Amino acid sequence: MRDADPTEIPEPRGNAFLTGHDAAERDYLDAWASGRLAHAWLICGPRGIGKATLAYRMARYALARGGGPGVKSEDGPDMFGAPAASASLVMSAEDPVFRRVAALGHADFRIVERGWSDNKQTKRKTVIGVDDVREIGAFMSLTPAEGGWRAVIIDAADEMNANAANAVLKVLEEPPRRALLLLVAHNPDRLLPTIRSRCRRLDLRPLTQAQVIALLGRYRPDLKPADVSALAVLAEGSIGRALELAEEGGVALFSDLMTLLADAPHLNVSRLHALCDKAIKGDAFRTLAGLLSWWLARMTAHGARADLDAFNEIVPGERALARRLLASATPAAWAEVWDKIGHLARRTDAVNLDRKRSLMLMLMTVEGAAAPGRAA
Repeated sequence: MRDADPTEIPEPRGNAFLTGHDAAERDYLDAWASGRLAHAWLICGPRGIGKATLAYRMARYALARGGGPGVKSEDGPDMFGAPAASASLVMSAEDPVFRRVAALGHADFRIVERGWSDNKQTKRKTVIGVDDVREIGAFMSLTPAEGGWRAVIIDAADEMNANAANAVLKVLEEPPRRALLLLVAHNPDRLLPTIRSRCRRLDLRPLTQAQVIALLGRYRPDLKPADVSALAVLAEGSIGRALELAEEGGVALFSDLMTLLADAPHLNVSRLHALCDKAIKGDAFRTLAGLLSWWLARMTAHGARADLDAFNEIVPGERALARRLLASATPAAWAEVWDKIGHLARRTDAVNLDRKRSLMLMLMTVEGAAAPGRAA
């Protein structure tokens, strides 16, 4: 098997590379070495920072160690005949366990994700339903086919509906022996408190800008340095978001958005239509709506803290624009604008509203808030 191209962007199950989460890996390894491994782990943090990749590393480690944690020697097998505990979760992509997990062909491993909403598998369902998790309990209770552990990843657990969550809770209440349940959660507060309380929790922090820049160099070496720097700020510590923005032309869209807003409260009609026409192609609607929401939240937060001097610019003129908009309306008023825009974006996706009209309404909401006389 040829070496993987480092510039390819692998799915988490096929990704042998992870950066920025050494502390979380050490917590897991320490628990393993102690012989008191928690049966369920809740891996939390923002989207796109490596939570699922870490979950796969944890699962592969358990599957590869065979007998599991126990009394170990310095470099020999443990009391169950498994290899001694390692100082790292790193596993070669050529390892048979890695390859079988990546191909979803390991007898002792399962992944639970949102199912497909159509036979062509072009769009996923909005939630993980009870049918998606129904077999977890029975699977984890079986004797491991390879004599070691069974592992299940739920990605993402906060996307489970109520029935699915209750089914998982039953498994957590009576955890099977030598079974590992790894719950990935972008927003753990959406989970049942009883689920959270039965898991060992790992809180992963966003990546640093330097780490995002390094990863962009690994996966997108074709990008211009200026775009890489901009993406590292726009992504806020999420390499997943940075890569999505790079794919969707996020830097150019953001620059066009700032150019348009610079005219507020009198937006240039031609520029407004041109930007909205550009953003209704492909997934650019979500990208532009997300960038607008993100920038307003950023501006509002700086305004509420009265620290606009610390407002780092991605494109020239941002700080001056933020200062002018905050002079027109209070941070509380801008928070209401942010909320309205977010609600409209979600509703547009949910009921398939006209995307251009929705974008124009979002931008005109900003225009209205920037109009003289709105300041409180």
